[in-house]
Amino acid sequence: MPFRIEKNDITKMKVDAIVNAANTELVMGGGVSGAIYKAAGIKELRKACEQLAPIKTGEAVITPGFNLPAKYIIHTAGPVYRSSEKEKCRHLLKNSYKNSLKLALENNCESIAFPLISSGIYGYPKDEALATATNAITGFLEKHDMDVVLVIFDGKSFEISRELQKKIDRYLNEHYASDEKAKSRFLESVRGARRKSDVQFLELAMGSPEEAKASAPKESIDDIVDNIDESFSSMLFRIIDSKELTDTQVYKRANIDRKLFSKIRSIEGYTPGKRTAIALAVALELDLDETDAFLKHAGYALSHAVKFDVIIEYFIVNGRYDIFEINEVLFKYDQPLLGA
Repeated sequence: MPFRIEKNDITKMKVDAIVNAANTELVMGGGVSGAIYKAAGIKELRKACEQLAPIKTGEAVITPGFNLPAKYIIHTAGPVYRSSEKEKCRHLLKNSYKNSLKLALENNCESIAFPLISSGIYGYPKDEALATATNAITGFLEKHDMDVVLVIFDGKSFEISRELQKKIDRYLNEHYASDEKAKSRFLESVRGARRKSDVQFLELAMGSPEEAKASAPKESIDDIVDNIDESFSSMLFRIIDSKELTDTQVYKRANIDRKLFSKIRSIEGYTPGKRTAIALAVALELDLDETDAFLKHAGYALSHAVKFDVIIEYFIVNGRYDIFEINEVLFKYDQPLLGA
């Protein structure tokens, strides 16, 4: 299942478990922790926590959710940030996520919502806290299926790398144009590239020319070009085979639900939405021309008149295919996310 970032109130999340960024004594704190206590029921939650306290930094324990929509509350103590012990803090913070996810798995949770642990009064730099959270969560999802949500209360509590943001801002300034005239210029500029990329992309789907000849000796390049009306799903799975990838690798890299991926495979001619199609192009690590041809088979295109599209283009042009990094940037710029 996918990993997404969402602006919401964690106490209202309808998931199997929410995570409380607790202190080691598991006593009611301020901020998100205080909100969780109040929503769950202070008396009930305090009594349950007293039986489990104290815990060590990086450890996690579980209690019922009481009055919350969530069935469980997982309490974990993140580290107080110290720049002189940066690596130790990162290790402890990662353990908070890993141990919380392990506990959720042991209790048969299919969904879990996290706050950005230690990024409040514990002083962890928000961009570093985000990077550690993403690393821990995506590492877990490589081996397990679970719907994981990183819940952000407001925009001020979310930051990406300043260096990356500068690069994105520069690319947007150079390429993003919202007026229709600019849009027309962009579409005209890629029209020639599309004709070329359609042929290249179809060759990619068939493998190398030598492989294509060996597997289908009667099929010429003209036959391939004539096959331009092939369905999106058929094209997708030919590319997956040509790249020797498994279905699991692709849907996890694309950050899409296994059920949706199965739907694409099982329903002949099924065409997903644009964001799902782009997520699959990212998962397959297609270059810009290949992505353009790939999207064309689903009836879509990237446009310089759409900020979302320009951000996607930046990552593809620069060969950065980490969908979770892309989603962090999209979230920062108030754009819809890929996959989830």
